Amino acid sequence: MGLVKHPRTAAALAAAAFVLAAGVAPAAAAPAARPSNTALPGCGEHDAVRRALRTLADGDHLAGAAVEVTDPVCGRWSDATGTADLDTGRPMTARDRLRVGSVTKTFTATVVLQLAAEHRIDPEAPIDRYVPGLISGNGYDGRRITVRQLLQHTSGLPDYLDSLDWAHPERLRYHHFEPRELITRALGMPHPITPAGSSFHYATTNYLAAGLIIEKVTGRSAESEITRRIIRPLGLRDTSWPGDDPHLHGPHSHSYWVPEQAAGRTDGTDWNMTFAGTGGALVSSPADLEHFFAALLGGRLLPPAQLAAMQDTVAADPDRLWPGARYGLGLISSPLRCGGVWWGHAGTVPGGHRALGAVGPGGRRVAVALTQVPSTERAEEEFRGVVEAALCEGRRPDRAPTTPARTDSVRTAPAQTDSARTTPARTASAGTALVRTAPILTTPIRTTSARTTSDRTTEGDSA
Repeated sequence: MGLVKHPRTAAALAAAAFVLAAGVAPAAAAPAARPSNTALPGCGEHDAVRRALRTLADGDHLAGAAVEVTDPVCGRWSDATGTADLDTGRPMTARDRLRVGSVTKTFTATVVLQLAAEHRIDPEAPIDRYVPGLISGNGYDGRRITVRQLLQHTSGLPDYLDSLDWAHPERLRYHHFEPRELITRALGMPHPITPAGSSFHYATTNYLAAGLIIEKVTGRSAESEITRRIIRPLGLRDTSWPGDDPHLHGPHSHSYWVPEQAAGRTDGTDWNMTFAGTGGALVSSPADLEHFFAALLGGRLLPPAQLAAMQDTVAADPDRLWPGARYGLGLISSPLRCGGVWWGHAGTVPGGHRALGAVGPGGRRVAVALTQVPSTERAEEEFRGVVEAALCEGRRPDRAPTTPARTDSVRTAPAQTDSARTTPARTASAGTALVRTAPILTTPIRTTSARTTSDRTTEGDSA
């Protein structure tokens, strides 16, 4: 169905006129040029956001970090700190492309719901209606798992990413994976253990299956269908599917991780992202992520009924996301300290990129890009703190943060038969920081940081 057409209003055109392009301030450089409308009520100098960005980058010794914010009244501005490419010393900017990991899931879910609006997919139908036999064996049964449960991570499927050999990432970086091959790996895994009273278990497996459903229903690859329905109509020029090409093209930041026992950072930019597919392979930019989430939550991509379904959330496992987070159909909501919630998604890839796009109350939107995954719990909180600072700037914290006014009707997958759910709960060992990074891609690469050692689970969504 593509874009949902709405008439342009005078108010919308007036708001668009306020959007200004802003410069970027790399570390140790002159401050970014500030748009002239900072003098408008509620539009300040963005000092809190700049401080939050530097607290994150400096405290966790990240190579580079950038943020872009767009407000309907205050316009657009961006800031950056650190380096996009350690070899050349090129400063970080918010214009650079990066791998956005699990933010890809929102694109995939959007197309599934567009097809639902066209009566070509029934979210309440079992996935076997569309891809018979895809999920079968070891107590997993595609006749008893619905499309909605895939999109909401309540299917009971394990995450195939936990089965890959992340202790030796060099063996994975240039390897081609097929979605069915990865789903088959997942079906051989123990059934995941979920928190009491919940069926939520974040797994990129769900979104590979969703991609195959799109392919079956449309007769085209999910990647081409997402491009045809979302990327091209919205003019997302920095957003693309890399396929088997491990390289990033055009202006982009590099990504880094610090392997255990290594003397310094390792460049993880080059990576064959077929291991993530429709659950985490997209390349994009902060500006494109802002534009996408604004279009989605503004009703340009989905009719009201499907957008409401996307925002019907369940409580997320805080060990897979973070405290207070809730998950809809490919969409995360998270409470703000200044009241209300933001809607969006986050993502991480094993090479080191971390991204987040979100829209807050009043239509203000933010996108954050990092060249390294935060390595401690405190750094993850500071990452979300940049989002908080951007969306709460100029808003009076006159009420406590609230969760979305949605039903908590967890649509659980029927109890599966056979094998016991034996996946052990994740615990932090001595000297280890357990980092919550579910909306990315779950890729456990042991890394070290100047603050602490971390057994990281960097998911390709994950958030």
